[in-house]
Amino acid sequence: MQSRYLMLVAGAVVALPLFGAPLFAAGDGGSSEQQPKCTGGQIYNGKTKKCEAPKAGMIDDDSIYKAGRALAMDGKYDDAIKVLTLAADKTDPRILNYLGYSHRKAGRVLVGLGYYQEALRNNPDYTLVREYMGEAHLMLGDVAAARVQLAEIEKRCGKGCREYGMLEEQIESYLRG
Repeated sequence: MQSRYLMLVAGAVVALPLFGAPLFAAGDGGSSEQQPKCTGGQIYNGKTKKCEAPKAGMIDDDSIYKAGRALAMDGKYDDAIKVLTLAADKTDPRILNYLGYSHRKAGRVLVGLGYYQEALRNNPDYTLVREYMGEAHLMLGDVAAARVQLAEIEKRCGKGCREYGMLEEQIESYLRG
């Protein structure tokens, strides 16, 4: 049930940055002029008044994060990577986390681990990174390393937090085979 809810939320988040980008790019959005809806992964650029492939500086990092996260959660890992790499702040743990997630889910587990480690250097208390890092370790068959991340999550938010429960469930599932 929670997974289905998260997928619905992720779908809504996908739509917001992509359809909301024209409003942000064009100013306050108070104009009665209808902005075009872009397709094929393009974003409306209010400066040029046309749909374009997203590029650095076109939208703010928070919007890049939201769009990249949504693409990643939708299983569009390579598209997520393309969007997330446009961020101006290359140290943002949220951006690094979803770069790691996208690479891991695309089968590049070691690359993903590198992004997770960088995210944790910038914010060691980011428990979602620790959950995903634990999952990456399980993909490599390293249960001990996954348990280290589980213990780190417990220190930061306890056994009752979402990330702890998710990683604990993944470890148990892995051990059951």
